[in-house]
Amino acid sequence: MSQQTELERGVSEVLIDEDRLRSRVVELGEEISADYAGRDLLLIGVLKGAVFFMADLMRTLAIPCEIDFMAISSYGAQTDSSGVVRILKDLDINIEARNVLVVEDIIDSGLTLSYLMRNLEAREPATLEVCALLTKPDRREIDVPVRYIGFEIPNRFVVGYGLDFAERYRNLPYVGVLDSELVPEGA
Repeated sequence: MSQQTELERGVSEVLIDEDRLRSRVVELGEEISADYAGRDLLLIGVLKGAVFFMADLMRTLAIPCEIDFMAISSYGAQTDSSGVVRILKDLDINIEARNVLVVEDIIDSGLTLSYLMRNLEAREPATLEVCALLTKPDRREIDVPVRYIGFEIPNRFVVGYGLDFAERYRNLPYVGVLDSELVPEGA
């Protein structure tokens, strides 16, 4: 990368550029719109990382939809999922008998998403599916069905388009790889 901005310092390469992101989000929106035609859809965004993806995805949908958010934590100050999950912000909307699509930024080990899906299934939605922008199959510890996948990526520490490192880099318009010198051990 030549002429890095201050924001881009620490990014070693662009993994998925803006154009690829945009076109894949449109494709996902078309697929979701077709699959949920004639039904109302409730999108549940997992904060904070999924905000950019969910906002862009929602604008591509050709069906009625509502949104709500959950904030969950399984990392604490670590970069590897601890397996201990806490709900920091729960839903405002009752999802019973609703068509629910969980929108995630990235699926890594699958531990957090597995917990979240069990929690949401207990609330008896009519349907419950997952849409993830990114997935790292090499890191999976527990298999969680993901209906819609934006991109499968290698096991690298990525930032941008909502993904952060220490709350930074979320506002990059692409998905980039964090410089290996900055990546914490175990990540």
